[in-house]
Amino acid sequence: MHPTIEKVLNWPVYQRILLLAGVVVLILAGFIYFVYMDKHREYVRLESRKNTRFARLQEDRRIADDLPKFKSEYESMKQKLDLALAELPNEREIPTLLTSIASLARDNGLDVLRFQPGTERPRDFYAEVPVTLRLVGTFHEVAMFAYDVSNMARIVNIENLRLGSPKMEGGRNVLSIECLATTFRFIEGATPATTSRRSR
Repeated sequence: MHPTIEKVLNWPVYQRILLLAGVVVLILAGFIYFVYMDKHREYVRLESRKNTRFARLQEDRRIADDLPKFKSEYESMKQKLDLALAELPNEREIPTLLTSIASLARDNGLDVLRFQPGTERPRDFYAEVPVTLRLVGTFHEVAMFAYDVSNMARIVNIENLRLGSPKMEGGRNVLSIECLATTFRFIEGATPATTSRRSR
């Protein structure tokens, strides 16, 4: 037997127990440091990845469950957009539309003293087409003209309405009226960034 081992075996029992305990502690410390800690870090990393993927799976399931609803909303918004775009004339229709506005004024008894189309102002997928109007007629005729314009198939806004002082003319109490009629032209090839439509 090796002399060192023999010497250890001759130690008192408590010293042998302490030596054994120290060896066990060293083995445990080595196991924890070199094996357990490494595996624990790997476990934490995998657990974190699992939780992330589980959360993503839950979100994907929620979206999948709501997919019919999203499709329905998309179709509804697409139909509304198509309807809104149908109210925007293209370039070829603008002259006819502007003529219709002047005709509506005359049909309601108004005298058209000025009809001046302005410069188009591009706005996303449409352009504003302003027309300056100077009219003469009664308040009732102006009101009927505005009502008929609001019922046109195309979108036309009447803005900046200014009424002059009334005066008697030919037995009628007439006003001088200035306003801006703005219609909207669809720009061919443009992609709408929003489905919201300008209100009348």
